[in-house]
Amino acid sequence: MFDLFSDHQLVAGIGLLGGILLGLAARLGRFCTLGAIEDLLYGGSSLRMRMWALAIGTAIIGSFSLIGLDVLDPGQSFYLSVRWMPLASILGGLMFGYGMALSGNCGYGAIARLGGGDLRSFVIVLVMGVSTYVVLSGPLAPLRNLMFEQQDVTTDQLPGLAHHLADLTALPLPAIGIAIGLAMILGALGSRDMRQEPSAIFWSVIVGLAVVSGWAGTAFINREGFEALPVVSHSFSAPLGETILWTMTGSLRPLSFAVGSITGVWLGAFIGSLLKGHFRWEACDDPRELRRQIIGAAIMGAGAVIAMGCTVGQGLSAFSLLAISAPVTFLAIFAGAALGLRQLIEGFRPAL
Repeated sequence: MFDLFSDHQLVAGIGLLGGILLGLAARLGRFCTLGAIEDLLYGGSSLRMRMWALAIGTAIIGSFSLIGLDVLDPGQSFYLSVRWMPLASILGGLMFGYGMALSGNCGYGAIARLGGGDLRSFVIVLVMGVSTYVVLSGPLAPLRNLMFEQQDVTTDQLPGLAHHLADLTALPLPAIGIAIGLAMILGALGSRDMRQEPSAIFWSVIVGLAVVSGWAGTAFINREGFEALPVVSHSFSAPLGETILWTMTGSLRPLSFAVGSITGVWLGAFIGSLLKGHFRWEACDDPRELRRQIIGAAIMGAGAVIAMGCTVGQGLSAFSLLAISAPVTFLAIFAGAALGLRQLIEGFRPAL
């Protein structure tokens, strides 16, 4: 295998396959963060939020099974190798959630909608990708570093919930993670509505397995390949900017997991929209809506860099390793989205 393809091509292929599954889940399974929050707050349905919990539980069990089999070293992941900054998780998560509500989608959802022909999402993808790199390594990077400098973990204690519990209880780390994952799955399946939706259960599990496939595949390439490529899984904030850069300078930059993942989601969503008969070209008729989406995408990109991840990066990939940042960031994203949705739907009318 390593004789036929380079390490970069292999990790891009792993990202592509997992991304296709995520794209199909978005279009065929209606897996969507903002949709789940909106359904819970205004639609009276917890189904899609339970789908998210089931996906997280599946990803946790899969990831900690890899850890137990010595396939995955969690300390190699970005989410557990960088010092956790609570304020960054809260502020960045609030910004991301609010921007997500304004733009009508997160990065993952925008790519999925773009696969269905929504050209408004193309604007969101571009603006979010550029905004991410403006804050990550562009003109605003010095300000971000001044306020939220990312520092590597220098102790044996990784910033993970399961790692802290393992130290306190002396129980095996994989057993703790798998137990937490099982608890989340049981909680997600506690609703009769959820149990009566086999499609929702199926696509939730597929999303969780897609995250696990990223960890497993990149860990294998890191261990067996010729280059020390990072151990990563799916995220849709900085990878958007990375993919844009690769599109413009592909002859100078190697392929990466991020490029494969972004391409895979778009391709999976395109296939899913064709299967459902939902593909159609859409554009924005109202300039005020377009302005709101551009502002929201810019806020999302900045927030994702500060929080070190998005709804998928922190809400699934980091959560699968039980990084302490994951639940804090996800709750902050939820709060920011709730605030943005309230502004859009109710206009902050005073209570009577």
